Amino acid sequence: MHRKFLKGLKVLLVEDEETLSTLLKNAIGDNFHSFTIANNGQAGLEIFKKTSPDIVITDIMMPILTGLEMAKEIKKIDTNIPIIILSAHSETEKFLQAIDIGVVKYLIKPFDPEELLEFILSLETLMTKKFVPLKENFSFNTETASLYKNTKFVPLTKKEKQFLQLLLSNQEFTPTQIIKETLWPSKDINDERLRTFIRRLRAKTSKNLVLNITGQGYKIGL
Repeated sequence: MHRKFLKGLKVLLVEDEETLSTLLKNAIGDNFHSFTIANNGQAGLEIFKKTSPDIVITDIMMPILTGLEMAKEIKKIDTNIPIIILSAHSETEKFLQAIDIGVVKYLIKPFDPEELLEFILSLETLMTKKFVPLKENFSFNTETASLYKNTKFVPLTKKEKQFLQLLLSNQEFTPTQIIKETLWPSKDINDERLRTFIRRLRAKTSKNLVLNITGQGYKIGL
């Protein structure tokens, strides 16, 4: 089994049944980088916004905000996040609603925790192909334009995300003029303004993440 893949994942379990959430955490929680539990959909949504987990596992019927209602809100934030639904009933209506929202798995209780683990492992190809490994254990999610350092989320501004996407789209390097025209399309930006922008990005990430090609432009540190 690809334990290295699992160890890089942050999992959020949203389940109001404390016995089940404890059982799942004890049974499979140690396989992951982190395994966080919320006991209702509203709490789950708030934790999702703060921690940006890689996978969400949720019950359907919960107080305050149901699993399906929470899943809809989460999908507005990240359309690609894998969501696994847990349910005590195989109700056709709820199953179809889950499909419409875009959940990747619908598990009927009771189930074997190993079955859940095996399914998460099956997502490896789907989840890793969107991540581009960069220098110093950074990785960039090309679908969500999100940067991570050792699986920890690194907040970026809109322009910083756009800049990294631009560098990744060019195999060798991106000319300075192209960068300025892309990031500031309606302004005449001088080289010092661009260098200041890049210094700030390096300060929050690494000096090796963005490399200078003297007199030509910049490239991403792969």
